[in-house]
Amino acid sequence: MTAIPPQEDDAKLAPTIKTNKASADKWGQQVIELGFCLVPSLLLRAQQRIGLNPTQLAVLLQLCDFWWDKERKPFPSKETLAQRLSLSERQVQRYIAELEQAGLVQRIERRSSNGGKLSNTYDLSGLVKRLQELEPEFREIEESAKAARKAVMKRGYKAAAKPSGEAAR
Repeated sequence: MTAIPPQEDDAKLAPTIKTNKASADKWGQQVIELGFCLVPSLLLRAQQRIGLNPTQLAVLLQLCDFWWDKERKPFPSKETLAQRLSLSERQVQRYIAELEQAGLVQRIERRSSNGGKLSNTYDLSGLVKRLQELEPEFREIEESAKAARKAVMKRGYKAAAKPSGEAAR
């Protein structure tokens, strides 16, 4: 069995995805042809609520970039993640341990047929579950804001009177 360097191995697994014209127009066709990652906006909007620091979010986004199919969990090497993030492999390991402790990621050890260690597989179902739990709250806020914008656009709109304690100064 021949070992493939991490970056080559990762590149060979990348799916061929047809891009739509809007994405190509926005980012440029050559940029999109190198690949893109589908990440729910809620992950970015709820970063603080989930308790993610910027580096933890960056690690999660990198893991998401390797998660192409629901049934096939990502398995980038720590070396690849470290290179992409300009961190040491040990730092990557610590951040993944923090994400695991928060219940967002689960590391699953992989072994080759001869018993040698391979890169871990990362189960992101904890992150998915957390986002699904937060979704109703964020949806309610979004719908309230949408209703407020719609009300402002109506003819004859008058702002609600401020309670007596909030008089203009």
